[in-house]
Amino acid sequence: MSLKIWLDGKLVPEEEAKVSVFDHGLLYGDGVFEGIRAYNGRVFRLDQHITRLERSARAILLDIPMTHEEMCRATVETCRANQIVDGYIRFVVTRGVGDLGLDPRKCDRPTVFIIAAGIQLYPEELYEKGLTLITCSTRRNSANCLDPGIKSLNYLNNILARIECNHAGVAEGIMLTQDGMVSECTADNIFYVHEGVLNTPPTEAGILNGITRQTVLEIAGDLGIPCRERMFPVTDIYAADECFLTGTGAELVPVVDVDGRIIGDGKPGPVTRRLLEGFRLLTKSEGTPIYD
Repeated sequence: MSLKIWLDGKLVPEEEAKVSVFDHGLLYGDGVFEGIRAYNGRVFRLDQHITRLERSARAILLDIPMTHEEMCRATVETCRANQIVDGYIRFVVTRGVGDLGLDPRKCDRPTVFIIAAGIQLYPEELYEKGLTLITCSTRRNSANCLDPGIKSLNYLNNILARIECNHAGVAEGIMLTQDGMVSECTADNIFYVHEGVLNTPPTEAGILNGITRQTVLEIAGDLGIPCRERMFPVTDIYAADECFLTGTGAELVPVVDVDGRIIGDGKPGPVTRRLLEGFRLLTKSEGTPIYD
């Protein structure tokens, strides 16, 4: 069945969902987006995602031609039109159609589109066995140059690191800051556990403050698991008892090998399992209903 795409106020068949070659989102990566999940007929933390989208847009002086409530309604409407129960939603706002120059004032109106479709997760066996990671040579863009909290359409930094992962035959890779500290992975945030304490890089490390990351920190607090947000080198992960990644697509996936070093006993650990169980329980009950 052809998907229905929400494009500038209308639901259209995917074959008719077209963006101009003069759109600055295409020409310059000038725009912002959100990746959102739907579980069990509900959109998970929709309000938080739309709030983050609005923050990203304000940071680049991009006026979204919709209110917060209209964006939430359009997201749900797109899910309903595509009969989504469990799926992935991509909400995109570009600068819009302009000319071949950089000047955003030449773009009269932003382009807005929403895609709601199925999602390809990591295979379930990796949640039981865990991932293997490498440390990428591509360094994370400095937070002094570009605010990592802006979820922009330009992901070339991450893509270059992802190419390294592909060449190494692994699913993910760790990106370091310009100073050589752990930042995040190509598409996920990273945590490790040592002596019962959860550790994760702070936002100053050039990371996107992921919605799933925030959710895991909340669950950890509810479970009484202490957590520190701090800068640390990759060698701290080598010596960790457990390690895992978080992200909209990944949810919470264990890591058992980093750069050839076995993490802990080489199996997903008890803290990781408790947090994953807590996350999955939460997604079964929380969210904006798609259907009445």
